[in-house]
Amino acid sequence: MADKEATVYIIDLGNSMSQKHQGRTESDLDYALKYVWEKITSTVATERKTAKLGVIGLRTDRTENASDTRDGFNNISVLQEIDQLLLPGLKELRSRVELSRTDEGDAISAIVVAIMLITNHCKKLKYKKRIVLVTSARGSVDGDDIPQIAEKLTNDAIELVVVGVDFDDAEYGFKEEGKSELKASNEKILERLVEGCDGVFGTMQQAVEELQIPRLKPTRPVPSYKGQLTLGNPEDYENTLSIDVERYPRISIRKPLNASSFVQRKPDVNGTATPHSSATLAQPSPTMMSDAAANPLATIHNNRAYFVSGDEIAGGKKEVNREDLAKGYEYGRTAVHISESDLNVTKLETQAGLEIIGFVQWDKYERYMNMSASSMIIAQKTNSKAILALSSLIRALVELESYAVARLVTKSDKEPEIKLLIPSVEHDYECLLDVSLPFTEDVRSYKFPPLDRVITVSGKHITENRNLPNDTLKDAMSAYVDRMNISQLARDDEGNPCEYMAMADTYSPVLHRIDQAVRWRAINPDKPIPPPYEILIRYSNPPTEKIERSASRLKKLVAAADVKKVPPKTQARQRTREAVKPLSGLDVGALLGSKPKTVKISRANAIPDFRQALDQTDSDVSLKEAAAQFGKIIEIQIKDSFADQEYDSALEKLGVMRQEMIEVDEPDAFNDFIRKLKDRILKEKLNGDRREMWWLIKRQKLGLIPKNVSQPSNVTEDEAKDFYTSR
Repeated sequence: MADKEATVYIIDLGNSMSQKHQGRTESDLDYALKYVWEKITSTVATERKTAKLGVIGLRTDRTENASDTRDGFNNISVLQEIDQLLLPGLKELRSRVELSRTDEGDAISAIVVAIMLITNHCKKLKYKKRIVLVTSARGSVDGDDIPQIAEKLTNDAIELVVVGVDFDDAEYGFKEEGKSELKASNEKILERLVEGCDGVFGTMQQAVEELQIPRLKPTRPVPSYKGQLTLGNPEDYENTLSIDVERYPRISIRKPLNASSFVQRKPDVNGTATPHSSATLAQPSPTMMSDAAANPLATIHNNRAYFVSGDEIAGGKKEVNREDLAKGYEYGRTAVHISESDLNVTKLETQAGLEIIGFVQWDKYERYMNMSASSMIIAQKTNSKAILALSSLIRALVELESYAVARLVTKSDKEPEIKLLIPSVEHDYECLLDVSLPFTEDVRSYKFPPLDRVITVSGKHITENRNLPNDTLKDAMSAYVDRMNISQLARDDEGNPCEYMAMADTYSPVLHRIDQAVRWRAINPDKPIPPPYEILIRYSNPPTEKIERSASRLKKLVAAADVKKVPPKTQARQRTREAVKPLSGLDVGALLGSKPKTVKISRANAIPDFRQALDQTDSDVSLKEAAAQFGKIIEIQIKDSFADQEYDSALEKLGVMRQEMIEVDEPDAFNDFIRKLKDRILKEKLNGDRREMWWLIKRQKLGLIPKNVSQPSNVTEDEAKDFYTSR
């Protein structure tokens, strides 16, 4: 479980924050809110109930705080009490954060109000407490009680972070020229307070710049296995090894945010917004009414119902409970029922444990066999005997240059996994890393032709062929790769060559770009989403200097490879399929004169005749006539088939006809035919019951050609899907 957090943001809303400095086109307040909203929305996105925050407005037009009757606490307003903040509350807070018309209000007093908020909320409970002050320091800052406030912050373990607009920061390298005496004095007072409580003091320029760096999400490790690591069976033998261990994930995959489905609420007869769906409540509760007013969207909930069909049932259908149904598994086209008692026989009864079943040398194991993310196995934390025993096993594996192979069952009756245990010895800890190994059914063997030679049908090996690279091409490619080498392109702080694309500096563009877009849209529902951060797209393209330096090598490579530009694909109706040339080289058709306008399609040689007919057609009429002949042959073949003997051949012809009509942009010719074929099959007009043929057509997706497949088609995707129903 994550630690409890309580953070209070103090935002300077004084009238002086409307000014623009340092050549910026935005006001100081808008500039500072970039940092504030980024931090707040990052907390909201976690949806953690333990991550709570509050917001205080400094130099506001009104005074709203627990000490508003005392002197020095005027023009300070609590805009958000410490609590979990979600999107509806974030929108309300956004409307309250606005520029004021006054510059009255003390920043130190606002910190005192924040301390009171945290103290009242956290009491003596264990919290990570933090106060973040965002200001330009152009207002009042009373430094009389700095030592007492610093002591209070230290005693209550409250971290103070002061981020100032145009604050001087020698470490970052920023200094504001022409600064007023008031602002310079206020900066020193705030810096003295931060130093007194060991807090953080920085300039807004650095804070905004660092917002582009994605923040890594720390997770508390949760053990996936606690038990014994054994070598041998301790129940049957005494000379066995048994170590108490714990297993934790070492790495895990973080996925982008998932999109959720919502429905727009529609006002009912009483004017209350209610979800527009089939499931409604007769009398919505007051809580639902307030939620509807705050959020115009409602989550979609799925409701699943089960029906059985039968002629003896009134209405033809009857709804049944899921508990009354039995599991069935598809075997061909038959549903095979297996009862729960029979199904339990197939389950393997296992006991939780981690058992070493063998060893393998380092050089005998291939890295491509890893089947999962890695986990780490350590000894039981409070067991010194187990720590010593596991350390001995790890050291022995390192000395023998071996891995251990183990059988892991994390929980009883769970499927076993085969793990490879890899010893890892660091300067401050030792552990075993484990990855999953494949079972026999996980192994796929693929054969590929060699890359350096061509093997003919007779078994002859040819090393020189148009499909094989020659020495000139190899040399040109090698020179180009060497010139594009980026392994030592970057420079460290001392100017020495170092790794260009370090693992710690690379981030997932998909993951963090979606996070950036969601956070922005939560605060700015109408503004366009800004471009991605530069750090996310830094390595999307090769370095410019490398491209310029390797231009000459690339030209030589293009010449050696004889690279030619592919002509753009034409949208002509007639295909440009190259005519098949006879082996003799004699074109009999050319000798006889012009090509015939129509070709007779025979049933014995239907597919080649059909394709030849399409190649020789010069009008829509002859094309549709060829399609009609071919379709007639398919119908006759289905009609004359003894049982399903001719179905495979008919399906092949049907697939050829569908593909050819897509290529010549005549989807309607096929769609008209397949509609008629479906009607004749379902009405048993092709010599009896041929529904099995229709089932095969559905399985191979040989139905209507929709518009997204062929543009001239007038069939939509939904119509193409509905076509497969037996209606």
